[in-house]
Order: sequence, then structure tokens, then C-alpha cells
Amino acid sequence: MKLFKMASLLIITSLIIVSCKSEDKKEMASINTADIYIQGTMDAELTSPPYVPAPVGNRTAKKLLVNMEILEKEGTMSDGVQYVYWTFGGSVPGSFIRTRVGDLVEFTLSNHPDNKLPHNIDLHAVTGPGGGAESSFVAPGHKKTFSFKTLNPGLYVYHCATAPVGMHIANGMYGLILVEPEGGLPKVDKEYYIMQGDFYTKGATGEKGLQPFDMTKAVKEDADYVVFNGKVGALTGDNAITANVGETVRLYVGNGGPNLTSSFHVIGEIFDNVHVEGGDLINKNVQTTSIPAGGAAIVDFKVDVPGTFILVDHAIFRAFNKGALGMLKVTGEEKKDLYSGIKQEGIYHPEGSTIQTMPESKEKKKEAVSTKDKTLAQKIADGKQVYMKTCFACHQAEGQGIPNAFPPLAKSDYLNADVKRAIGIVLHGKTGEITVNGKKYNSIMTKQTLTDEEVADVMTYVYNSWGNNKTNVSVKTVKEVKNK
Repeated sequence: MKLFKMASLLIITSLIIVSCKSEDKKEMASINTADIYIQGTMDAELTSPPYVPAPVGNRTAKKLLVNMEILEKEGTMSDGVQYVYWTFGGSVPGSFIRTRVGDLVEFTLSNHPDNKLPHNIDLHAVTGPGGGAESSFVAPGHKKTFSFKTLNPGLYVYHCATAPVGMHIANGMYGLILVEPEGGLPKVDKEYYIMQGDFYTKGATGEKGLQPFDMTKAVKEDADYVVFNGKVGALTGDNAITANVGETVRLYVGNGGPNLTSSFHVIGEIFDNVHVEGGDLINKNVQTTSIPAGGAAIVDFKVDVPGTFILVDHAIFRAFNKGALGMLKVTGEEKKDLYSGIKQEGIYHPEGSTIQTMPESKEKKKEAVSTKDKTLAQKIADGKQVYMKTCFACHQAEGQGIPNAFPPLAKSDYLNADVKRAIGIVLHGKTGEITVNGKKYNSIMTKQTLTDEEVADVMTYVYNSWGNNKTNVSVKTVKEVKNK
């Protein structure tokens, strides 16, 4: 009987301990972030994309002073295409803001006196009317200050909410604010800021000149450009983000919209962790993650092998024809046990923005013929624009190509040996193995739907760049190759 009583007492004691521990956990989970104590004041570090401020780490909650200026400024959408962007901090997307849960953010929004329109800011991290929009409406030459407490950790979009709201967002007025949990996010080696946006212009995709915003196209959700970080090529060539083999990479990815959902994917990588919609829920081993307009995601992965990894919106025509394409260049020693680097079948081929077709008919395409002879300088300038819209994704901005996938055009022995052969490849495409500068490449070059004049211009640009033989390719030569 005595033994039974002792056993019962032990069971009851154990239940009480377990119950207390459960209550402790429940108490910890229900900490009111609004009551987190503020210790001191500091200026917020703001960065332009693709860079982010230093991690919060273990710092205490503070009064965080954020000063942001709105600038309306002309910039480059694509080669030869200009656009007047409306920006937070002078960049699209706007300055990255990094806080921690429990901070008291004192936000001062200034509208540059040279701007033409009033603006405001709606931060999705704000608990309050309009996300701050009601308190921040500001005319040119003025500034407004308001404050808010960061109550929920996560990655949040901010944007302008001045009517017409869609127009302000479509002109580039969006960015990200990160609210780190107490103690900060797990450490990684590299962090970058990427944000997708869709743009609507009066002219067609690639039409040169200063292009105004087109409200009709925006309402129909018929985007001319879908891009990362505000323009075509913002994350390619010399602007590519970088990492070393073995490093962990974290991407803070937002979608300003205003209309289109992003299917974010890195070709040749798998996301180890995805903070779904920028919140607490973590999904693992993810290939492509959906990011709604006005939403965000945090993706982490380790880079195990070297090479150029292509970032895309996997609504794939947006990537290869409208600009939603970036590059992550990874350097380091090859690991043949992980990736042989031999087979090329089945890979995605970033083919540029030109509409492309496979050969299907012998009928000749009627085209306009230039009525005047161009100077060499003009041909090179026009050819560069064709190249940046059509060729740069595969062969890169300086003609260096992509190792083991796409051959270099710079100082290319294959290219310089036979001009007509090179023209034929552009006109008709090519499949199979070739050797360029002593290295073998086995991939696909699809037929390019370009006019004869465009072919002559782009080939002249290539031959007069990067140490090649300075051939001036004529329209006549292109026609001879085409009709052969």
C-alpha cells in the first residue's frame, strides 16, 4: 500500500512538472511583442538592391530612425529604352530596411522638391491604418514623420498607396522591410535583395526611346517587361550576384507587382529552406516558390558546384522574352562526384528576348530594307542593342559565354575563322558539338527571328568587340547566306 502511494505521488508530480513546462512554453509563445523594452536610438542602415544591411544579430530592440527620400527620375529599362521611374531612395526596388521584432521605427518620408506628384508609403509590416499611408501623404518639397512598432517577424513589402495606387506601384514604388525575430535569423555567408516587377509602356517590348506608362495595358495586365530589380539585365553580366563553392546563400525575394504572381526559381539549385510568403512557415527542398504580388519569400540554399546559375520567373516567357532573368556566378573547384559537367541534354537554355522559332518552312519572309547606308559606328550601336536583347543571356554581356554550356564570342577562333558560317548559325540555328578556343561545347542554338539588317548589325557588333577580327557584315552578305 505504501509502495502504491509513493508511485501515485511520483506520477502526479511528473504530471505537474510536464504541465508546468507546457505552460512555460505557452507563456513563451504568447509574449506580447508590443511590450518589448526599447533601449537606445540608432539610425537605420538603408541599402540599394541587390545588397542588404548587416544582420540584426542579438542587439536589443531600439528606436530605429528611418529616413527615406522619394525621387522621380529617368532611368534605363533596357538598352535604348528609357523610363521615368518613381522611387523610394532612388532605386527600384526601394531601399532595403532591416529591423528586429519590438523595434520602434520612426519613419521620415521626404518628397524631393523637383518631383511632380504627391506620394506616401504603405508598409505591410505596420499594424495601423493604411500601413502608414494615412500618416505619410506628402507633397513635393515636404516631409512627414510617423512611428510604428514592429510586432511580427517576417519579410514584408512596402509600396506607395497614393491614387491611382496601381500606377504608382507600376512605376517602381515598392521595396522590402525585414523584421528579424529576437536573436536574429540563422547566419549565412551571402545575402541578396531581389524584387520582381511588371512594367507597362506605350511602345512595344524593346521599342526605343523614352517610354511613358500605359494605363490600358496595366489594367489588362499585359506587361511589356517583367524584370528583377527594375530593369532588363539588372542581375546579369557584371551585375550578377556572386558566391563561392560551399557557401550558403540567402535571397530576400519580393514581388512588387502590381499584377503578376512570380514563380521564382534558380536553374540548377534547390532551395534548402523557404520562408513561405516571408513568414514563420518553413518549407524544405523546394524547386520553385510562388510569390504573390505584394508578397515576399526568403530562400536559403548552399552552392555545391561552380558555374553560372540562372534566376528566373518560371512563367518562362517572362524570363526569356520580357526580362525576368538574373545570374548567380559561383566560383571554386569543380566537384565531379556531384555534377559531371559533361551531359548538356535537358538543360534550360536562356535564349534572350527575341521571339524565336524552329525551322519549319522554306518560304521567304518579306522585310523592310534600309533605305540608307549606315556608318560602321551606327551599325555597332544598333547591333549592341540587338545583342543585349537577344544574345546576352547565353553569351553574356562581354561575350564570355557560360562554361560547359554556351561558347564564348570573345576572341573566338571558331567565329573569326568563317564569317558566313557564323551568319548561317544565326539565321538557321545549330545543334551538335563544336570546339571553340580548344574547348568542346554541345548545346543548341535556335534560329533567330531577326531581319537581315538586324543580323548584319549584331554580327558587326560582335566582330568589332572583345578582340575579334573587326569584320563589317553587310546586309548583302546576310542575304547571300540566307538564299544559299
